[in-house]
Amino acid sequence: MAAPMSNVEEIRSRVILGEFGVKNVHTTDFPGNYPGFDDTWDMKRFQKNFRIDVVHLDENSMEFDMVGIDAAIANAFRRILLSEVPTMAIEKVFIYNNTSIVQDEVLAHRLGLIPIKADPRLFEFKNTGEKEEASEIDTIQLQLKIKCSRNPRASKDSSDPRELYLNHMVYSKHIEWVPIGNQADVFADSCIRPVHDDILIAQLRPGQELDITMHCVKGIGKDHAKFSPVATASYRLLPEITLLEPVEGEKAERLKRCFSRGVIDLEEVRGRKVAKVVNSRLDTCSREVLRHNDLKNCVKLGRVRDHFIFTVESTGIMLPDVLVTEAIKVLMAKCQTFLNEMNSVDME
Repeated sequence: MAAPMSNVEEIRSRVILGEFGVKNVHTTDFPGNYPGFDDTWDMKRFQKNFRIDVVHLDENSMEFDMVGIDAAIANAFRRILLSEVPTMAIEKVFIYNNTSIVQDEVLAHRLGLIPIKADPRLFEFKNTGEKEEASEIDTIQLQLKIKCSRNPRASKDSSDPRELYLNHMVYSKHIEWVPIGNQADVFADSCIRPVHDDILIAQLRPGQELDITMHCVKGIGKDHAKFSPVATASYRLLPEITLLEPVEGEKAERLKRCFSRGVIDLEEVRGRKVAKVVNSRLDTCSREVLRHNDLKNCVKLGRVRDHFIFTVESTGIMLPDVLVTEAIKVLMAKCQTFLNEMNSVDME
């Protein structure tokens, strides 16, 4: 049965949150599906509707709106951020001496997950050949050499390891960069190091030591999670809350409590408190209001289908806005590869 024309625009552009389900979850605005609507692809129309609005940006995280695209493109962008933007990470660990209680395999695994502050755009991917030696263009060499000893100045009555021992806590700050070739000159202005100095690697006692050399290479998260440049990359659709009728008094106060803080506010109208929608963006779409029989018909819950709120949290290797830019470049390269393949098929 065809939908009435009055509901077509809602079906095309809104996801509706109902009491027992979610409606309009699939994209339906493809050519020929709705009489009277021209849904053929048009570049000018796309350029007019598409936009990116940066809401928040700092050195660790970024929130931005991507408007005017389909969920398939938004999800592809998210997946690229997670698994296809390259970074530098510890790939090989050469353990010359490890007398701590941490096994070599566990220690190597812990070291591999430490994010390294190095710009991957300045390095090449390393060849997969077994006999390929490390070079300045594809490898970063790090060293961890530390030994625990007793503190000669410690009090005899002390039982605190921090006072009794020296170098008993091995942190990521103890990892040192050992330049290969001309790296000392090339990276003179950007010291290569772990992103965080306070990552605990192991605990030692007097006489125990670590002597380790590590090689960092360029890779992507699709090969191993340690190469993923983001702690998280996610999106959600923009919530839309519509009051279908005035809600006053005690009902207005209950309505306000049904939503996240800042979504609903109360204003004085002729001596009575009346609910109004202030900022639906803050809503988590919990649908708590639908549990109240006297409120569920007063409000309509929806989400804008082509308005995606992205949250990107960097691991610190690169700034989040740089990660977004690099992800866009990867997506563009994929599209170009697809077009080239299509053209080659046509020529054949």
